[in-house]
Amino acid sequence: MDGRTHGSALDAARLGAELGERATLVQFSTAFCQPCRATRRVLAEVARMVDGVAHVEVDAEARLALVRELGITRTPTVLVLDAGGRIVRRAVGQPRTVDVVAALGEAM
Repeated sequence: MDGRTHGSALDAARLGAELGERATLVQFSTAFCQPCRATRRVLAEVARMVDGVAHVEVDAEARLALVRELGITRTPTVLVLDAGGRIVRRAVGQPRTVDVVAALGEAM
């Protein structure tokens, strides 16, 4: 999880899903993206391990306006949101579990 993005915020209405109490892992995916499947497993596992963390997967093709607004150009793209929905980290590609946990530490 390498990119830092500060200032932008997302809420449940814009994502189409409830945010986590402490943090949210938002994954932008496409149907035929092979690394997206592995990313889904990693993020779901971390969300199960860490109380108050939600994993939300967004179909990039179905949500093109949001994708353009956030400047997402590849899938998977993962955003780490703090409790208020502010984007605190951004990464492209399949993340490692240890990196996701470290990024959550920064968000919480």
